[in-house]
Amino acid sequence: MGISLGDNQYGKAEVRMVHVDRSGPRHRITDVTVTSLLRGEFAATHETGDNSAVIATDTQKNTVYALARLGGVGAVEDFALRMARHFVDGFEQVTGARQEVEQHGWERIVTSGGEHDHAFTRGSGETRTAVVTKTGDEEIVVSGISGLVVLKSTGSEFHGFPDVPYTSLVETDDRILATEVTARWRHLGTDVDWDAVHADVRRVLLDRFALTHSLSLQQTLYAMGRGVLEAHPGIAEIRFSMPNRHHFLVDLEKWGLDNPHEVWFAADRPYGLIEAAVVRDDVPPADHAWAGIAGFV
Repeated sequence: MGISLGDNQYGKAEVRMVHVDRSGPRHRITDVTVTSLLRGEFAATHETGDNSAVIATDTQKNTVYALARLGGVGAVEDFALRMARHFVDGFEQVTGARQEVEQHGWERIVTSGGEHDHAFTRGSGETRTAVVTKTGDEEIVVSGISGLVVLKSTGSEFHGFPDVPYTSLVETDDRILATEVTARWRHLGTDVDWDAVHADVRRVLLDRFALTHSLSLQQTLYAMGRGVLEAHPGIAEIRFSMPNRHHFLVDLEKWGLDNPHEVWFAADRPYGLIEAAVVRDDVPPADHAWAGIAGFV
């Protein structure tokens, strides 16, 4: 029986960095978390402890800081591409890289004189994401968004499901629909105005969530994904992970009160979880670009 080393990668996870653009009196904050992983000819370090080919994980961490100093951060997709190219194009033993960047939002403090030039408050829990997978000359960019919490106070129904053993859920034609959207979309190229596309994808997601009369969260998810692909021919597919943030109508009858869909209990768990991909039929899959991205089908 033979034994050999299988697929492997290594790197530095969750490097925290805040970059301040001081090129003008109005400063710009870019707050990111970067994970750098490398693949290549690293069997020796596993099999014999020979580290002569290993680019230390600490070096990868320092590269995050150095590239930010040399060229700023810019769009997170651009920064992830720069990281991947630095390692794959710069070191013979590195045949592939996976660079993941999460951007945490800050908003300017508004004072009596307007938006402040260098004072900020932390924004919502919404995060912009990018994952670049580079293997030789092939470069695949998966952009994304997480922590996008949305709610509709009506315009949502759920009924027609089978009454099988242990079913207790009551059908409804008027409910609150709430979820926390995590979405990632794969681009067909790298010559992209990342900021503009990200902003418009977010706009489409919110538009379809708001305007779709929902008979299920699954239906709403598909409408959101279809809307993105219709609006952006440069996007090959979009994948979602969306928990159903359940809201239950509170029974007030024992206190002699009615409840015309006004008072709800917001439950945090357990919750329904809907995950799906919306894809173009004429675009080949790229499953390796999704490897290591948790929470998606």
